Amino acid sequence: MSVWSQIAEIINALRKGESLSAVFERLRTPPERSVGFTIAVIALGAKLAKADGQVTRTEVAAFRRVFTIQPEEESNAARVFNLARQDVAGFDQYAEKIAAMFQPGDPVLVDLLEGLFKVACADGSFHPAEEAFLTEVTRIFGLDTRCFNCLRARIVGDVAPDPYAVLAVAPDAPMAEIKAAYRAAVRDSHPDVMVARGVPPEAVQLAESRMRDINRAWEDIQASRAA
Repeated sequence: MSVWSQIAEIINALRKGESLSAVFERLRTPPERSVGFTIAVIALGAKLAKADGQVTRTEVAAFRRVFTIQPEEESNAARVFNLARQDVAGFDQYAEKIAAMFQPGDPVLVDLLEGLFKVACADGSFHPAEEAFLTEVTRIFGLDTRCFNCLRARIVGDVAPDPYAVLAVAPDAPMAEIKAAYRAAVRDSHPDVMVARGVPPEAVQLAESRMRDINRAWEDIQASRAA
């Protein structure tokens, strides 16, 4: 059963009166956690799409940059998006429910935050309200500023990515430390590792873009240190 088919079953529960935020209480452990991850991106993404005052087709379509959505599953994804957009609960309540599913700073929360960055930037801009939204989500998730800056450097695109920020190391760090950070980032970004920690297979394209950015940062640092 695909993650979208499982979400379809959850939608039936929502139709019977259960709130979307309450759904997260039942999605704390594998394999349900991958369903929770998917709903989290859609639910927070729907709130994020409203942060800059408008919901554009581009922002809705941005979920395709995070998930591989088969045509027959589009309606299920759209239903969850619309339910989250209409829910009176604030985004902070969603973020707190999601954070409760994991330990503070859990790598899955980093994966989720990365997906939200991609949604925010799908329309070609990064609005100050979106930045404030993601800053608060970062805090609720128990992630640090370095993690936020790493994702911003990779995804926003308003400035050339700082390779040191991408690898979350200081510019004056010794090469051995940088190499260790690079290897750890590659290991944590492997699709199999991401799936094992709760990222659904439909979202492993996150790993592909992350690996490209990590490898490019490592190559840039090697070139600059050799010059």
